[in-house]
Amino acid sequence: MSVFDSVKKEKVPFEPIKNNDVKIYVCGPTVYDDSHLGHARSAIAFDLLHRVLKANNYNVTMTKNFTDIDDKIIKKMNETNRTLEDVTTEYINAYKNDMEILNILPNTFEPKATQNVEIMIDMISDLMSKDIAYSISDGVYFDVSKDKNYGSLSNRASDENSIARVESNQEKRNPSDFALWKFEKADDVAYDSPFGKGRPGWHIECSAMINKHLAYKDEDYQIDIHGGGADLLFPHHENEAAQTRCSSKANLAKYWMHNGFVNIDGEKMSKSLGNSFFLKDILKSYSGEVVRFYLLTAQYRANFNFNEEDLISSKKRLDKFYRVKKRVYGLGKSAVNKKFKEELLEALNDDLNSAKAISIIDEYINKANETLDKEPKNKSFKKELVSTFEFINEIFGIGFNDAYKYFQFGISQEDILNIEFLIEKRNEAKKNKDFEMADKIREDISKLGVSIMDTPNGVVWEKL
Repeated sequence: MSVFDSVKKEKVPFEPIKNNDVKIYVCGPTVYDDSHLGHARSAIAFDLLHRVLKANNYNVTMTKNFTDIDDKIIKKMNETNRTLEDVTTEYINAYKNDMEILNILPNTFEPKATQNVEIMIDMISDLMSKDIAYSISDGVYFDVSKDKNYGSLSNRASDENSIARVESNQEKRNPSDFALWKFEKADDVAYDSPFGKGRPGWHIECSAMINKHLAYKDEDYQIDIHGGGADLLFPHHENEAAQTRCSSKANLAKYWMHNGFVNIDGEKMSKSLGNSFFLKDILKSYSGEVVRFYLLTAQYRANFNFNEEDLISSKKRLDKFYRVKKRVYGLGKSAVNKKFKEELLEALNDDLNSAKAISIIDEYINKANETLDKEPKNKSFKKELVSTFEFINEIFGIGFNDAYKYFQFGISQEDILNIEFLIEKRNEAKKNKDFEMADKIREDISKLGVSIMDTPNGVVWEKL
């Protein structure tokens, strides 16, 4: 297996630090608002990594944090007259619900910043004792000049825009120095510390939590993989890496992986979706599986131009998958198609090449349709399909829906209950040999935009 390392700027063979164990830390959301497409892209990219590693028989410890103390959260608190816990709990729960809809595997750990302030204070105290961090009027800062490798992750040693914004702060030793601890201000959330009441800066959060909860203590690297969006490479990940180097004498991660941006193409978005970046707005019109499949059509490192025209085209590819799944509905399993499994795993082992993986799935579906047309009674092939579909779900995270329920998306719960009531009435009419009534009920169901099919496993239906 190979991955693209953001430090080396090239694909490199993946070799865990210890045995078959893989420790991954992915920067999670700052929970002050609903999830957007960028959150979905990152979650799906690293979920795919999680699944591929598992398929390669690695033991994966998957960690994603929640930043639940931040300027934006405090602003939301003050605007809405709500507590910190009230605001963050709402958006953490909403995020988790969105991730479930996208079929993201559960994380091993989900640490919150507010539950780990003490370890952040310990790390800051350690850096201050070494004169790598220092206190001025508004907080405690990290002295970047004390880290000779600062800038090695991103190949950037400063953020000119950030420096311009804080040029008035003449107390800092260097313009690029960044806050580890922010002293208390009005309408703020603050914690006691040896260096003054305040709250942690953003960057210290991840370094401290990795060091406490995940880090190997006797290795050159604390964890195997650190991931996140490309926007986090600098300054966030650069600063994390510096803090860890200077505090622990170890490198934070052996591999750094970053997913590309999501851009909205407003001209090709419908009026119903508008230019919204919010995932909840997309999920009103399209299922989570459709969104997941669409975001996987490009390799995770590429920037993604999201538009509804391409989303619809992508849905048609997924529809085709489910139409084949319907043709083997209710059958048992056998063995996964060996050649297909090897080809799919080979594509995904090449730095998660999901675009190539989807083309392999497309080809397999086309051939499956041809075989089913030629050999409609070939039960062994059908059972192989069932097993192969299950494998696709395990490694790629699609194909997990019931073959008929997939085509029911967009129908209200009220209409579903009505359709199922009519189907039951039709079943009773057929049982009583009132075929005229059964046919009339079928017509009534058809007028609702629904097609029903009698199968050996009972009556199934789908949206036309």
